[in-house]
Amino acid sequence: MGAPTRTTCPYCGVGCGVSALPDGKGGAAIIGDKAHPANKGKLCSKGSALGETLSLDDRLLRPQVCGQDSGWDEALQLVADKFRTTAAEYGPDAVAFYVSGQLLTEDYYVANKLMKGYIGSGNIDTNSRLCMASSVAGHRRAFGTDTVPGLYDDIELADTVVLVGSNLAWCHPVLYQRLAAAKSARPEMRVVTVDPRRTATSDLSDLHLALRPGSDVALFNALLTRIVDEDALDHAFLGAHVEGFVAALAAARADDPEATGLSAEEIDAFCRLWMRREKVVTIYSQGVNQSSQGSDKVNAILNCHLATGRIGKPGMGPFSVTGQPNAMGGREVGGLANMLACHLDIENATHRTAVHEFWDSPVIADKPGLKAVDMFKAVGEGRIKALWIIHTNPAVSMPDADAVRDAIASCDFVVVSDVTGRTDTARLAHVLLPATAWGEKDGTVTNSERCISRQRAFLPAPGEARADWDILAEVARRMGHVAAFDYANPAEIFREYAALSGVAGKFGRDFDISALADCSDADYDALEPFHWPRSGTRSGGRFFGDGRFFTSDGRGRMLAVSTQAPVARPSADWPLVLNTGRLRDQWHTMTRSAKSPRLNAHMAEPYLEIHPVDAALAGLSPASLARVESPVGAAILRVLVSDKVQQGQVFAPMHWTGETASAGRIDALVPAVTDPVSGQPESKAATCRVTAFAAGAYGFALSLEEPVPDAPYWAKARARGGWRCELAWETAPQDWTEAARALFGLSPDAEPLVVADPARGLHRLAFLQDGRLAAALFVARDPVAVSRQHLIGLLGAEDALGVLAGQPGADRPDPGATICACFDVGVNTIRAAISAQNLTSVEAIGQALRAGTNCGSCKPELKALLEAAAPRLAAE
Repeated sequence: MGAPTRTTCPYCGVGCGVSALPDGKGGAAIIGDKAHPANKGKLCSKGSALGETLSLDDRLLRPQVCGQDSGWDEALQLVADKFRTTAAEYGPDAVAFYVSGQLLTEDYYVANKLMKGYIGSGNIDTNSRLCMASSVAGHRRAFGTDTVPGLYDDIELADTVVLVGSNLAWCHPVLYQRLAAAKSARPEMRVVTVDPRRTATSDLSDLHLALRPGSDVALFNALLTRIVDEDALDHAFLGAHVEGFVAALAAARADDPEATGLSAEEIDAFCRLWMRREKVVTIYSQGVNQSSQGSDKVNAILNCHLATGRIGKPGMGPFSVTGQPNAMGGREVGGLANMLACHLDIENATHRTAVHEFWDSPVIADKPGLKAVDMFKAVGEGRIKALWIIHTNPAVSMPDADAVRDAIASCDFVVVSDVTGRTDTARLAHVLLPATAWGEKDGTVTNSERCISRQRAFLPAPGEARADWDILAEVARRMGHVAAFDYANPAEIFREYAALSGVAGKFGRDFDISALADCSDADYDALEPFHWPRSGTRSGGRFFGDGRFFTSDGRGRMLAVSTQAPVARPSADWPLVLNTGRLRDQWHTMTRSAKSPRLNAHMAEPYLEIHPVDAALAGLSPASLARVESPVGAAILRVLVSDKVQQGQVFAPMHWTGETASAGRIDALVPAVTDPVSGQPESKAATCRVTAFAAGAYGFALSLEEPVPDAPYWAKARARGGWRCELAWETAPQDWTEAARALFGLSPDAEPLVVADPARGLHRLAFLQDGRLAAALFVARDPVAVSRQHLIGLLGAEDALGVLAGQPGADRPDPGATICACFDVGVNTIRAAISAQNLTSVEAIGQALRAGTNCGSCKPELKALLEAAAPRLAAE
């Protein structure tokens, strides 16, 4: 089978190294790379399941034009002609690229070069705009460049770690494991979580601050004021290296800490933990960035670190953790509409000239292009007439997603490059281009700590799929730019990119990897992970501990920031505030992660987390369905009653699409409100109302083949050996047998087994094909109570007569809903082990069942199961 290939995980910005060994059947065995500095062999549940996501069953394998298979020559010529003629007739700003953190750096580089240097527009933006643009803006305002000062090692070296708007346990599990291990080794370490919602990460914290949504600036202004009042300033660092202190302090003193909704005691405890331990790391993520005041939130955090000199030194500094595997690479390469490559400024004429001359391009964009939200508004208004979307699904993931979907549908010409044609966005394309996926791609990515790693191909490209850089370069050549895009391989692109970074280095920019500008193809193939910069004068390390910044005068900037009135103002019509976010085991719009049955087993459908008081007011019971409406959209979601959210607030995950649920596109409810500096949308505070969905019947279905549901509510997911589907109807069908046949697409000779009690609204149907269980449907007036994992295990079985019972017999224990996705351990298995073996700790559960011993994201749930079992065990 050959030697394993060292590559990099395609999920979050942690950038874990993985080792992949193809199995000869199109899949691969995946383990963590112990030599990679980011994860040192650890993987999360998603990374561990990568081998289950490599199937070709939904892959786009050849180009399509207007829904029909096409050759590459026809498709690429059409794309080149449309973009060239549109730009010529309406101007270069009539075309746009919307790209993705799923692109490799070399892909990003070619796209950016084509748009800004050869089409001549700044209209290239990325879905990373939805993830970390506010961090970019905050960094640039404070440091002069978009520089992450620290390293992951600082998390383990710190004495206090503050997590702001970051559910690290679920969104960056390997970093959470590193933090948890450090805290276990040094119990004196303190962890603070700042989040309106109590999350899995809060389980590790010594202090949880459930502040009001959007009030982070008030909290950190209160901290800055206390830093001054208790003289925790670094006077020497401030005097020699920082500007703006007086104005920043005046704004902080004028701010009102009560805006946080926290008690004086809570704020005092936070300030003491932050100030009295010099080694402080403040980690922040989407709860800070995805805000209409995100840039100011970032600068409020940076102000506190600059005022105390706690930056760029071991164990201290602000730390932005990004959501995508190459969000950082996109930032470095100019994938954002308001930047040039290598952290050069598009607004700076000298920088523009330097890039123009380096590329020897016919033009150069002379102003920032449209950021994501404005870009799709321009598409909807007809100002952008040709749009190329690459590896992203904006019809689902953009705010005001219904309007974005309609805008794309109305655009004169839409190209989509992706690995599948089965996305809400791909279905709107005039031209679909099959791109290579993870495992087939070759290039580099940069993680959240500035570590550049190789992604290497270990599988052949299927069908006619081509690399993104190759597709883009071929279109550029067909537009007439032959010599500038005559690349032979990614190594050639990387060398050009590294050489351009040397130009940036001469301007005093931070991003400089010019020492690699002459690397051979063999050197590139063998490239080990490294932290930039890598130039003739500097290699890796931290930034700003020496007080040298990248501003015009070399001094850091503290900014005067103040709490603004919240965007989300509850009213009688819209009484609740909606927060959106991620799940532990899913990724973006699930085109990759949902291919893994075990990742689907934890949370298989879209849901609404709601406080018990709000649930009672809306007439909602656990597991019922809720209709959630905002001023711009609506969804139907399963109800999860929980006191982890505060009264007046609700939470919903953002992963479901029109492909996986009837009404689960949660970003359709999020208004297109953005930060005025960064252009990043506010995704954490939309007003909404919640009412009960009046279901006349609920259903649960399982089948060997993918079901085709026709109901107001449905959510389907791959299961081991087949599919599972949750359903609800407002009015029950007259004939359940016929409804089930239509749902499953069964042939007439499929043998039905039926148990029914119409008076109670109960119907159970199983269908046998060639003596094996092909499908089953369970219907009830209330949410269906059956053992789902047990039933899924019966798919395809010959002895399936017991399926209609809905529960296993005494000889077949039901594992229950999956808690540990890494090792596929169910809740009932864990409860039974706790009882039978008298387990009293999470570590003991790990020793007995392996649960919680890989990524650790399920440890809070294991702890909750132990706490629930404790009274019963004590009584026994």
